[in-house]
Amino acid sequence: MAMPLRQSIKVATYLAEQKLRKRDKFPLIVELEPLFACNLKCEGCGKIQHPAGVLKQRMPVAQAVGAVLESGAPMVSIAGGEPLMHPQIDEIVRQLVAKKKYVFLCTNAMLLRKKMDKFTPSPYFAFAVHIDGLRERHDESVAKEGVFDEAVEAIKEAKKRGFRVTTNSTFFNTDTPQTIIEVLNFLNDDLKVDEMMISPAYAYEKAPDQEHFLGVEQTRELFKKAFAGGNRKKWRLNHSPLFLDFLEGKVDFPCTAWAIPNYSLFGWQRPCYLMSDGYVPTYRELIEETDWDKYGRGKDPRCANCMAHCGYEPTAVLATMGSLKESLRAMRETVSGNRE
Repeated sequence: MAMPLRQSIKVATYLAEQKLRKRDKFPLIVELEPLFACNLKCEGCGKIQHPAGVLKQRMPVAQAVGAVLESGAPMVSIAGGEPLMHPQIDEIVRQLVAKKKYVFLCTNAMLLRKKMDKFTPSPYFAFAVHIDGLRERHDESVAKEGVFDEAVEAIKEAKKRGFRVTTNSTFFNTDTPQTIIEVLNFLNDDLKVDEMMISPAYAYEKAPDQEHFLGVEQTRELFKKAFAGGNRKKWRLNHSPLFLDFLEGKVDFPCTAWAIPNYSLFGWQRPCYLMSDGYVPTYRELIEETDWDKYGRGKDPRCANCMAHCGYEPTAVLATMGSLKESLRAMRETVSGNRE
């Protein structure tokens, strides 16, 4: 796990505080969507299927920052849509960083080189660039040629300017262990990004492509083979060891979607950013008035094939904190990752 040591300590301290306060539900990271508009039409994403009027909306800065502060989460993932299309995205980031929130700005990188001057390198800030494969595979997934090359150049420029750069890769049933190995080797060894996040694709209800989402057994077999031969230890993966065990099928967990809540133009989304069972205006209402026990594999048929990080990474983190053995294991991997 390649999370910076300072961030690891802050998150561990935050978790310990929640335990002392005997809180059974609390956020690890908020998924903030200040807009739904995007400059790409990815086959596996359903976010741009909103009406034109909704796609034109942009969340005010005060509303975006206020939602994160209301939740109390130590980390924020700013997504969308494409966040760099928001005219005040730099101010949202600036205010959150000033509050010492760890901010990850998710982007397809098409506008990154153009907008980079608006941001300042900080240990509390990282660009999270979406890369689903090498050139041909990535451009096919985003339905536009040239996107991979632009993303690579943007990553190089951001690293040159001193920014932390992470990546987010989603894999489908058209992937093989080899295609996963190839792209993660490239990101880890050639581009030398700071951290990499991986996830099996979840079947967005409104996604144009409904044929290529992974099932549970497919996911386990895919990652088990991709992680073989020491690859898992070599890659700077931004995941807890137990979540990687989960992807391989070594352990199983219940869903804890409440730990990565989503806040968008419509409010706090039930139960997670992948599903929509309505919205509420406050974080307290989301936590207290949502029937969390009815979600997850084996409970809701929509969750049957989900192994996404938003539901299961928090469970793995909490399981790590509850075990001395797993805590020491995670600490060793964090220290090892920071020495590379």
